[in-house]
Amino acid sequence: MAELKTKPTKDSVKDFIAKIPDEQRRKDCQVVAKLMSEVTGAKPELWSTNIVGFGRYRYKYSTGREGEWMLTGFSPRKTDLTLYLMGGMHNSPELLQRLGKHKTGKGCLYIKKLEDLDLAVLRELVEKTVAGLSATRTDK
Repeated sequence: MAELKTKPTKDSVKDFIAKIPDEQRRKDCQVVAKLMSEVTGAKPELWSTNIVGFGRYRYKYSTGREGEWMLTGFSPRKTDLTLYLMGGMHNSPELLQRLGKHKTGKGCLYIKKLEDLDLAVLRELVEKTVAGLSATRTDK
């Protein structure tokens, strides 16, 4: 079985965020980092070179493949700020309707800027994600 390429590193999250060239994206990342840290109670970790993750949980697929992944996180991509909300986003269509301007993927929420969102609703989505994965959490 191939080893995951995306793993936590010892690199500085603060330095990573400080180097984001777009000032608004940098500020948005600081707000999201604070929110995710408050909800998870975990310090941020840089996963690979460009994903900020919070907390960890253990997963196991029906194929037998298993591993450890972040509870929630984000990445400041070129076109969108990508939020990783694997544990609760699609179970909350009513929250997604109230959230504001966004797109979704399998476990990702794509946004252009935080001012397009209701931050209280975003916090609820992150809380649902963390709650949905709490039984398999490994960092607490």
